Amino acid sequence: MTDEFEIDESKIAPAPALPEPPRIVPNHTGSLPEADVERITSDLIGALKTVYDPEIPVDIYELGLIYKVDLDDDRNLVIDMTLTAPGCPVAGEMPGWVENAARAVEGIQDVTVNMVFDPPWDASRMSEEAQVALNWW
Repeated sequence: MTDEFEIDESKIAPAPALPEPPRIVPNHTGSLPEADVERITSDLIGALKTVYDPEIPVDIYELGLIYKVDLDDDRNLVIDMTLTAPGCPVAGEMPGWVENAARAVEGIQDVTVNMVFDPPWDASRMSEEAQVALNWW
């Protein structure tokens, strides 16, 4: 005699998907309400996801090109970003694209974008979403 049984798969709840934690959280130690910082962070990520490296079909946020964001009490942002390669053909334009996207976030007063190359960007900074989009998965 065998111990066979059937599993009713309709009764099994799928495991909840774990969201990817945000890779940028504005550095802020001032007096802005936490809810404002959270909204600005969410809106900023959305804005940065509209900026693409024209040679790579993935947005700069998922590529991991944003290294650091500072937010002060006057709602000014300072963003440190990099490029996939220092000789990128849009190196002169990309900071302006990032600045314009960040300025579109409600409540932001001013934006400064610094181009940095230390540490150099590498593919390990890409999100899983970017790796899948580029078939690196």
